[in-house]
Amino acid sequence: MKFKKKVGQSSPLNDESALEKEENDDEFNFGSSFIRDDSSDNDVSSDDNDSRKPKKRKRSRNLEDEYIKRLEEDDGRNDDELEHANKKKRYLLPVKSGSKLIRRVGFIEEKREVENEDANGELEAENDVKEKEDEIEEESATGRDLSVPVSAAEMIAWREKALAKVRFRIGLLATAVLEDPQQQMSKVNNLKTLNEMAKEYRQELAFSVKKLAIVSLAEIFKDILPSYHIRQQDTSEIKLKKDVYTLQNYEKLLLKNYREFLTKIEKFISILNKKKGDTRLHSTQTVDLGMLCLKLICDLLVSHPYFNYSQNIAQLLVLYLNNPKTEVRSIVSKCLSQIFRQDKKGELSLFIVRKINLLVKSRTNAVHSEVVSVFLSLRIKEVNLDQEKEAELREKKFQTRRQKLLSMSKKERKASKRLEQLEKELLETKAEENKQTKHKTLTEVIKVVFTVYFRILKNDPTSKLLCSTLEGIAKFAHLINLEFYQDLVLVLSRLMDEGNLGLRQRLLCIQTVFTILSGIGESLAIDPTNFYTHLYRNMLLVDAGHEPENIRLVLDSLEIVVLKRRKRITRQRLLAFSKRLGTLALQLQHNGSLSCLTLIKQVVQLNKAVDILLESDASIGQGIFLPELEDPEHCNAASSCLFELTSLRRHYHPVVCKMSDHLMKNLPTTGEGTLAPEIGKLSSREIFNDYNPLEMAFKPAIPAPKKIKVGEKPHRWHDKELEVHSIQAFQDQSNIDLKGLFEEVKKNGLKLELNDVT
Repeated sequence: MKFKKKVGQSSPLNDESALEKEENDDEFNFGSSFIRDDSSDNDVSSDDNDSRKPKKRKRSRNLEDEYIKRLEEDDGRNDDELEHANKKKRYLLPVKSGSKLIRRVGFIEEKREVENEDANGELEAENDVKEKEDEIEEESATGRDLSVPVSAAEMIAWREKALAKVRFRIGLLATAVLEDPQQQMSKVNNLKTLNEMAKEYRQELAFSVKKLAIVSLAEIFKDILPSYHIRQQDTSEIKLKKDVYTLQNYEKLLLKNYREFLTKIEKFISILNKKKGDTRLHSTQTVDLGMLCLKLICDLLVSHPYFNYSQNIAQLLVLYLNNPKTEVRSIVSKCLSQIFRQDKKGELSLFIVRKINLLVKSRTNAVHSEVVSVFLSLRIKEVNLDQEKEAELREKKFQTRRQKLLSMSKKERKASKRLEQLEKELLETKAEENKQTKHKTLTEVIKVVFTVYFRILKNDPTSKLLCSTLEGIAKFAHLINLEFYQDLVLVLSRLMDEGNLGLRQRLLCIQTVFTILSGIGESLAIDPTNFYTHLYRNMLLVDAGHEPENIRLVLDSLEIVVLKRRKRITRQRLLAFSKRLGTLALQLQHNGSLSCLTLIKQVVQLNKAVDILLESDASIGQGIFLPELEDPEHCNAASSCLFELTSLRRHYHPVVCKMSDHLMKNLPTTGEGTLAPEIGKLSSREIFNDYNPLEMAFKPAIPAPKKIKVGEKPHRWHDKELEVHSIQAFQDQSNIDLKGLFEEVKKNGLKLELNDVT
């Protein structure tokens, strides 16, 4: 028994000198014999507990004496392994280093016996994963002498080899989770292993391994996370079925690993948001890791917007929407815009909008434009802004109904309750209740959005947020109460008169006013004469060198003015805007020119008074046309004509030439000068987008030039009669006397030259 005690305390397999002597030994089966002895000792101990005599096994006496001798020589190692006395030994594969053979041993903590079958399965899975990890660690051990220098090529090759092994290991762990996570509860523990890999690793592979582990975890969570919200309930005192118990344990374990993953990602992303006084310089690898984590957390929120911790993620992303880095803002802006477009319930959208409102209010409007422009992605068509009034009416109806109930008999009350229950069930079958809830949520969303917009217009109208604010007001103008229209138009008119706005801001103000007055605002007695003048004045400031968004704003405003409000505009203004459209077509690219000509065509089709611009007789109008005058009412556009069409007929774009020719011939429907139906049916906005040259594609495609052989130039005839006679002579193969024709041509040519000289 003394021998057994020594065996349990020390391991002779780490003694290199003893192994050198043993290499030439015939019986090199020491490790396997030791494992068998250890198992037999366990059997003996169990038999002692049963008060039975142990069975003696025949053993080689020489091997035992040699082993005891080695244990006595290796007393120094016994103290080092006292801490592993309660652990189970596990013998690993040997490693060859030069001329030496190193035998290794590992220690594993003994697990308690688990009565539950699920717990046993988890232990087996953990042991399998640890075995695979140990095998990979064994393979990664190089055994290289560190005193020998290593070349750069060898270092790169070693790094690639190590990364390949890590990728293989991560692939094993990920595929084990994705096979069937609910049925194989033990495989979910692989998420914990991947989380640990993302924390710390060897310095030379730290960032690469972290990126691999984080991306793998994000893809795993995208696949296995449920679409519902997991509720944590205390079921310790409740007896559950086996399936329910298994599902709850799986959800609990999944939620725990997901929380750890989000905590880790938040730590990596925090590098991108520097606080005041933080002067630390981060490496490019750290910043790239933070950007990667930001993209992954955005993808998780988009794919699972209503899972646990989705509001925490949204709150984090709203803060990074005001980040100093443009790339960070664009990533977060795209994510939130996609959520606004895809959110069907509206609850997460309401939460994000409220957080943005708090951010803008706390920073006193000193935020980046992306914070406000993200509202443009909201898909809100119909809301109920008169909710408070309806609530008051509902309260009055309730009071009257209560009085009726008090005067009812018991039978009548029962009958009314049954009717109410039946009406509620009918609403549930029609899904009307969900519609009402969504309608209410969207109403709250648009209230918060207009709160942000009106606060900016009131407190800081000249800030960089004005463009995004005006775009939002123009988009959601149909949702504003009529009570605010008058005040809103007055505020925008005051901003235009002050003259502190840029070109884009002025065009947005004009578009917002005409958008408001073209919908529900038509019933209001508001005169937009001042804005007609502003639009006419700013049209010529837009040319081919400006951004295409400015041209779109002009075209949208003109479409409202000359088409939708054509019955509310005077004839002089309609002619002035049509003439200014022709002038504008000369200084734009071909898509802008086509849009201007399309608007002129539509105006001519809807109003016969504009036909006067297609006449070349200058005596029709009164007075002289004054193009420099800023007021379209008094510029006398009727005294001019669309002479710009003559220049546009020789445009480089063939469709512009066809459109100009179509207008000059007074819009024929058949015969020469007609337009193709696929062009004539398009609106100005559709033509502008279809023929947009920013996509580096010319429409229609430019034909390839004809190939001409070198040295062979095509003959050009200067005299058409000579060309006809020559071709006829060759075709008829007749002898025609061409001397008289040549002499006549020479004489005519000489006469022409003499006339030119005189």
